[in-house]
Amino acid sequence: MLSQGLVVSHEQLGNTDQKLRRLVLQGPAAQTAQAGQFVTVQVQDSARASFDPLLRRPISIAEISPERDEITLLYRIKGRGTEILAQARCGDSLSIMGPLGNGFSLPEEGELWLVAGGIGIFPLFALAQRALSQGLKVRLFWGGECKSFMESAGLASWKELEIKTSLSTLDGSLGEKGLVTEPLHSALTQIKPADSKPEANEVRVSVAACGPKGMMQSVTELCQRFDVPIEVSLEERMGCAVGACLGCVCTLKDKAGRLIHKKVCLDGPIFRGEEVVWNETC
Repeated sequence: MLSQGLVVSHEQLGNTDQKLRRLVLQGPAAQTAQAGQFVTVQVQDSARASFDPLLRRPISIAEISPERDEITLLYRIKGRGTEILAQARCGDSLSIMGPLGNGFSLPEEGELWLVAGGIGIFPLFALAQRALSQGLKVRLFWGGECKSFMESAGLASWKELEIKTSLSTLDGSLGEKGLVTEPLHSALTQIKPADSKPEANEVRVSVAACGPKGMMQSVTELCQRFDVPIEVSLEERMGCAVGACLGCVCTLKDKAGRLIHKKVCLDGPIFRGEEVVWNETC
């Protein structure tokens, strides 16, 4: 689980204002990684020769290449830890722990719809590649702040997959203006009227979502209304990332409707949308 990752590529993504980075690591993690899992990276200020910051930084796995022993991590510089990580150069060796958590599941048949909000798009790319390799039809719904963000965050790579894509931006600079839930609702209405009984020729759809908590709650509610199974990728602050510190506990409902607590790092980060208690503080 604990290994060294050799930096084979580390580059800026798109517009510098977006502060996005693409980090490719070579190491044994690629042999067991699954779409939806994550790794934690040790980031330390080498100039100070210290263990500060002490805690590792969790980053979702965006692409898996077992034939090259490589995993790709996409991240946004948001604080001191990622600022230090951004200084890593090709040839450097980074201590990583993982892959951690559980991955997304794939339907046996039908279509897989991916719903992303902002940088929630990152872990869905590996899932799209896996689904397409198994012959599933994939559709993407992606919402972001603006055209500059979407292009910087990898829109060109998604276009190369040649899947049906619905884009939305808050400022209307790309795709539809508004939230990603709007085109999703329209698409669900087209394949299946809400609260109706399933029909024999109905398209079988499953949804995987990642993004802001409020977005995933809205997407889950839509899927429940249309009786569509959904998995979501939760994100919580993590300390140890192995289930010992209880820093990432979230509230769920079991099959009997009782409230239970689970750890995002160990039991997640992928959960069924209907079991998440969205209005509880995790």
